[in-house]
Amino acid sequence: MVRVKRGNSARKRRHKILKRAKGFSGRHSDSFRIANQQVLKSLKYEYIGRKQKKRRFRQLWIIRINAAVKKYNLGYSQFIFKLKQANILLNRKMLSQLSILDPKAFSSIVSIIN
Repeated sequence: MVRVKRGNSARKRRHKILKRAKGFSGRHSDSFRIANQQVLKSLKYEYIGRKQKKRRFRQLWIIRINAAVKKYNLGYSQFIFKLKQANILLNRKMLSQLSILDPKAFSSIVSIIN
């Protein structure tokens, strides 16, 4: 059986992990064993964060729409329900943007559904 020394490939693998751990504090950035654990943990948090980002933005849009609709004595849920009844197909992101950037257009939408 031929002996395989793996020197180059092992070094490349360790270097790749240490490169990802750059900027971590303490030994988390220079000790391979600790850096490897920390990189795996950070990858897990990255994945979770990408999912949470979508939820947080939707929450933000809903909060903004609710604040804008309160001026017209409506609640958020009533507003969305009336939008669906009026067959106005604007998503929450667009409604939020309209409420901030173009209040006149938003008020016209509210007047259409009332």
